[in-house]
Amino acid sequence: MLQELIEPAWLDAFESVLRRCALKPGDTVAILAESQSRPVLVELARLAAVRIGAQVFTLVLPSVLDGAQPVTRSTGASGAIRNLAPVVSALAASTLVVDCTVEGLMHAPELPAILKGANGTQPRVVYVSNEHPEALARLLPDDATEARVKDHVKRLRAAKKMRVTSAAGTDLRIVLQGAVAGGNWGYTTRPGTMTHWPGGLALCFPAAGSVNGTLVLAEGDVNLTFKRYIERPITLTVENDYVTKIEGAGVDAQLMRSYIAAWGDREAYAVSHVGWGLNEAARWDSMALYDKRDFNGTELRAFAGNFLYSTGANEVAGRHTAGHFDLPLRHCTVQLDGATVVDAGQVVA
Repeated sequence: MLQELIEPAWLDAFESVLRRCALKPGDTVAILAESQSRPVLVELARLAAVRIGAQVFTLVLPSVLDGAQPVTRSTGASGAIRNLAPVVSALAASTLVVDCTVEGLMHAPELPAILKGANGTQPRVVYVSNEHPEALARLLPDDATEARVKDHVKRLRAAKKMRVTSAAGTDLRIVLQGAVAGGNWGYTTRPGTMTHWPGGLALCFPAAGSVNGTLVLAEGDVNLTFKRYIERPITLTVENDYVTKIEGAGVDAQLMRSYIAAWGDREAYAVSHVGWGLNEAARWDSMALYDKRDFNGTELRAFAGNFLYSTGANEVAGRHTAGHFDLPLRHCTVQLDGATVVDAGQVVA
């Protein structure tokens, strides 16, 4: 395990991201953390904001530890706030919220109220993914990634259909009418919006009943909930959004069947979001170089050319569940209305 001491390069990286989020001297920065947050990320955020001249305060909340349900990973929905009104009010009245919770606020129920703002202020929120700071410093946002993501999001929003195929046997069809599409490049300057660092992907949450076909997880694809490279193929049959079959002979398929069934919730089998990675600095092989506790996996969601399929909560489709899989696949071809945007794992310019 790498040591988590403050390094100058890591502090420079945090300062760079906060400046890209348009933080200025005198602005108010709320650093949101929980008892299980990575302490070095909280301290780097605090020191970077102080360097810029912002007014900084830190909120540390108890982590939610529920032994009555399966271990929860990669949901993007921290439960630490627990709808505490004083916490929501403090965050809503800040210029910038640096989210250092373990899972992040992307799908947290309190996020809309925070982004709405208070006292004449609408905050920006940047979720610092729970990575080792070495990985964050490698994956600093840049202008080229922002332009690439914006271009692909524009294409995604204009399309009516997505088709995803692969030599391994994937053939997935997604209707995009009614979907909510967006993207992320690692920072935000617009009040009332949220981003996460690292960034670099375009995705959408399809409307109910929009996804059908076959998804094949081949050797070397990734189950990020388990932080595990797939070693033996898994075939998922998807019917009207729901995984109805999980076929495969290896332990990878056994683990997936066991974990998804443990929730006892049909919605855990449904599609959450679909998209593709656009970050050319992110690497597929990086997970092999970190211990599991050091690694959250946002890099593998964003590496250029991956197709990202996720199961679980989808507010657009009216589905809510804590069960969640993020599954980046390599070597897929993604087409929008017949036009190829990713060709066998390579992003089409």
